[in-house]
Amino acid sequence: MNSNGRYTYDGPLQVSYNKLWKLLIDKNTKSSDLGRDAGLASNTLSKMRKNETVSMDTLLKICEVLDCDLSDVVEIVREEK
Repeated sequence: MNSNGRYTYDGPLQVSYNKLWKLLIDKNTKSSDLGRDAGLASNTLSKMRKNETVSMDTLLKICEVLDCDLSDVVEIVREEK
């Protein structure tokens, strides 16, 4: 549990949003437009740019706006040692 009282994961698996950024390019959409349309805070997009975890609700909002599946937005990768 971190200092905010939330459980955090610090294992060998990490998230990557590279698929999201590629999808935005393919759809000719800016991340700021996605943030506005999905009702995301700017700090949420900043977290995603750093491949930090975000809530499932956030991911579902993104999928709804982009009309895609979760696997089109995020992938789980094993951290290199």
